[in-house]
Amino acid sequence: MNKFGDLIRSTREEREMLLRHIAAELDVDTALVSKIERGEKTAKREHVLALAQLFNINPEELIALWLADQVAHLVESEEQALQALKIAEQEIKNNKKHNF
Repeated sequence: MNKFGDLIRSTREEREMLLRHIAAELDVDTALVSKIERGEKTAKREHVLALAQLFNINPEELIALWLADQVAHLVESEEQALQALKIAEQEIKNNKKHNF
């Protein structure tokens, strides 16, 4: 799963921007941006927010996509991945109820 990287690449290409343009905006090297697009490296949260602003994408939606990729990568090879995700979802819901 690399929905975050796929979205960044497709948006960059639609806007006819080169990797070096994105790298300059993020103050990183071009190779890192390429690896983020291919799912070989994970972007930092600050980069996600900068990309959201640069591409005029809702930051909450982009962060959710970024987090989803990280979670999927963490559990994808586990046999109990879906069970673990359901438990985590319930735990998050319970924590949100107690925090409001």
